[in-house]
Amino acid sequence: MSPILSTLILLPLGIGLYAYVGYPLILRAFARARSDSNVQAGDFSWPFITITVPCYNEARSIRATLDALLAVDYPADRRQIVVISDASSDDTDAIVRSFADRGVELLRMDVRRGKSAAENAAGAVARGEIIVNTDATIRILPNALKLLVLAFSDPRVGVASGRDISVDSVDEPTTAGTSGESGYVGYEMNIRALETRVRSIVGASGCFYGIRASLYDSAFPESLSRDFASALMAAEHGYRAVSVSEAVCLVPRTKSLQSEFRRKIRTMARGLQTLWFKRQLMNPFKYGAFAWMLFSHKLCRWLVYPALAIAAISLVIASFHSRVWSVVLAASILASILGVIGMRSQAATAPRLIRFAGFALASNLAGILAWAQVIRNRRNAVWEPTRR
Repeated sequence: MSPILSTLILLPLGIGLYAYVGYPLILRAFARARSDSNVQAGDFSWPFITITVPCYNEARSIRATLDALLAVDYPADRRQIVVISDASSDDTDAIVRSFADRGVELLRMDVRRGKSAAENAAGAVARGEIIVNTDATIRILPNALKLLVLAFSDPRVGVASGRDISVDSVDEPTTAGTSGESGYVGYEMNIRALETRVRSIVGASGCFYGIRASLYDSAFPESLSRDFASALMAAEHGYRAVSVSEAVCLVPRTKSLQSEFRRKIRTMARGLQTLWFKRQLMNPFKYGAFAWMLFSHKLCRWLVYPALAIAAISLVIASFHSRVWSVVLAASILASILGVIGMRSQAATAPRLIRFAGFALASNLAGILAWAQVIRNRRNAVWEPTRR
């Protein structure tokens, strides 16, 4: 049997091992050689900040979110809260207006255009030196905002990202139970902590991050991912983007694997398109270590999915010439069947193997479909918020 087929079959495994194991190990080795540089408040004067909350039809959650934001430990006279309603058709706008006497501002989009367009519009009314972006369904812990903003006392920092913790509910937070989503979130946060130690993260958390107003692009392409691009914009202007592990926000898990599947397709497709838009940042001659980190953390992970499609075709061909690969093909088909059952199952009490197979199939299939969207140059600026 041709060694080329064997190489193609094993290609996604090799890329994945480097992206998910090799890269973190290299980061850890570099991080050990660097000391922590935690910033202390001292005489730091809290800057005026703008908190933006883009939303679409979030009547169920926006009241509790605003109550929590208003209770966060930050000087009330040093912050502006702006809710950008993306032409919501439920009671979202009325609820937000009821907070006007507490200083909350409503910016309504007349036509629904998507999250990035809403954030672009917010740039025109933002008065803060730091713009903090958050979501309508997450919960920022009371001390998290100060900890996030404190990172900007370092003049080299252009973007600061909070630490996501996946929970069942922001009202009754718990991380109990096994969840592929929550496990991956924890892994991702640890990688960002290592990247911060080494140099800079390559993408911020869309749930909770801050950016200097001087870097905020109000003409950012509406079909792209601003949270990912924020770290790239910081690097373009010579700033670092950092992860602030102590600045915690609680992120409720998606209600179903089907919802998570759709979210993964959307976010990965937008991420690929954003990376292409900022592709010059992968030039190691100009951006050095940051280019390597961007390639390893983002592109290598995403390359696993087209490699999987190629591997699947190669495996079918190889199975005609090798009993070993025939057995591997049969095992792959069985795993895929279990994955389909897992994707269709709504029960949290389903066997762990079934749930794991469903999550694995959904993740890999979402990656392949995201690449298909990008290849077809399909762009989707209008987002459907993940209902959590």
